[in-house]
Amino acid sequence: MAKPGRLGVGIIGAGKVGAVLGAALRAAEHAVVGVSAVSDASRERAETLLPGVPILEVQDIVERAELVLLAVPDDALGPLVEGLAKLGAWQPGQLVAHTSGRFGVGILSPVRAAGAIPLALHPAMTFTGMSLDLTRLLDCSFGVTADPAMLPIAQALVVEMGAEPVAIAEADRTVYHAALAHGSNHLVTLVAQASELLREVGVDAPERMLGPLLRASLENALASGEAALTGPVARGDVGTVAAHSAALRELDGGSGGDILEAYLAMARATARRAGSRGLLKPEQIDGIRQALDNPDADGPIPEEGP
Repeated sequence: MAKPGRLGVGIIGAGKVGAVLGAALRAAEHAVVGVSAVSDASRERAETLLPGVPILEVQDIVERAELVLLAVPDDALGPLVEGLAKLGAWQPGQLVAHTSGRFGVGILSPVRAAGAIPLALHPAMTFTGMSLDLTRLLDCSFGVTADPAMLPIAQALVVEMGAEPVAIAEADRTVYHAALAHGSNHLVTLVAQASELLREVGVDAPERMLGPLLRASLENALASGEAALTGPVARGDVGTVAAHSAALRELDGGSGGDILEAYLAMARATARRAGSRGLLKPEQIDGIRQALDNPDADGPIPEEGP
């Protein structure tokens, strides 16, 4: 016998997010009544994470589902919602949730106009599209946005998936998403750049060298915030910063490649933030800026760690 309040769930988009969240809702004893999957990869993902769930056309899923989960790319979300509204697909009382970080419920206005209930449920997590993601949900937060009366429904769905709901105001969704993308996506770029530099100097397994350092840095930053900041910029070691800048310029052949560009931008940002915390004096900040702009500057080389 199904538990009270169990929903018939339709998943539109069997990408990495849609298939995993569908599996999580299924584990909470909701019935997944259909999933859309176009590519071979999405069909395989649906068969793996949602075995036995029929692969259906989008309009058929909406017709069958009490909760429709829209797990499609940001740019596809608006046209999809509007297109289904023109077909008269949305049903009064139906729950319609999207997984986009960028948007709140405003983009679901055609859903609201049809009498359905719009929800925004964005997992603050990177997904592989494999079953291990279900475990990651247990340590994950969701940015949820909904009309005040419907917010408890959005929160309850997230809790049922094993995650923690965090309410995000409609007007704050873009900044919220930018924060996550800046932290997560740019971290991947940063690690790739650091690994590339280490390979350039003959380190065969840069991940083994970087792993302990980066994990410790991340844990310290999450625990202590900017009080965890270390390194030559935070110490005002102008000579070392200048040496870094010169070496990266030489490595890039003076062309201003992406590693140099990222190093300069992050070093400048670090200097500003260290200054705002009183870690650097104004003259030290000026020295760092000059070292970044003019790598011929000279100064003492620190003996401390990275």
